[in-house]
Amino acid sequence: MAGCGRSTTTSQPSSRATGRTITVAMMPKLKGIDYFNACEKGAREAAAQLGNVNLIYDGPLEGKVDKQIEMIDGWITKHVDVIAVACNDPVAIAPVLKRAREAGIHVITWDADADARKADREFFVNQASPEAIGNELIDVMAEEAGPNARVLIVTSSLTAPNQNEWIKYMKARQAAKYPRMTIVDIKPSEEDQQLALRVTQDMLKSDPSINGVIGLSSVAFPGAAEAVRQAHLSGKVMVTGLSTPSSMRTYVKDGTVKTVVLWNPLDLGYLTIYAARALADGTLKPGSTSISAGRLGTKVVKGDQVLLGPPMRFTKANIDQYNF
Repeated sequence: MAGCGRSTTTSQPSSRATGRTITVAMMPKLKGIDYFNACEKGAREAAAQLGNVNLIYDGPLEGKVDKQIEMIDGWITKHVDVIAVACNDPVAIAPVLKRAREAGIHVITWDADADARKADREFFVNQASPEAIGNELIDVMAEEAGPNARVLIVTSSLTAPNQNEWIKYMKARQAAKYPRMTIVDIKPSEEDQQLALRVTQDMLKSDPSINGVIGLSSVAFPGAAEAVRQAHLSGKVMVTGLSTPSSMRTYVKDGTVKTVVLWNPLDLGYLTIYAARALADGTLKPGSTSISAGRLGTKVVKGDQVLLGPPMRFTKANIDQYNF
């Protein structure tokens, strides 16, 4: 990914923050779901360990960009030191992030990126490379439903930047490695588990040849799994995707789902705070190749992305080891 542009009108923070307490305002796509609750827990752990980070963690109750923009404007007025946001819409959120940069506030994104150039954000804390995530999901589907699988993808919204990147690489992996696999359709569920259930139910009824479903969010995946379970198609329609172990444990235990793909969201929240601190201190800057991240050790910086690491698989054999 290309480095973000630098506007000549952007004010850089007047001094580095090394040693002093900084305020980091961190925003999820929405509050109140297991995935982002786990991210918050990790962020608070990091802030407590560092001891010199005042963490504000807040966000909208629905996955809507307009509320994100309104809240970020409030943080600009308060002149926090760093804003870290998981973006609901990469283009719509860009102007308010650029305003933050022009006000001398550091800006990073996490979980879901903004349009890097338009937003002038400095770094994206990426849970894993989109290629690795896309490849893993398609590989799991091929292993479980076969290389000829007919697959439905249930995403959150059609504007979600991270999910659109994953889908791009999923399509590339399917075309290159599983040419007889078919992605039948891509349906949005708008971060609504009941909508994900209904969308999946409708597709399974209208196209009985579908034998694989991939849910691309922590609410789309359990919604899709519930649709398969209610239709008594467990073991006939294979379901995988991205969600938390706590959300998917029941479905894994009863055999509806064999494999959950994710990263550790506690670690993502934790790494985001370490990246924010390093950015304020000046130790994370253009040209950096790594950062020190507390209990996570050294993490790779690739261009303008701080990488958490490869995705993980959660199965019946290991899912009880994880409580997020």
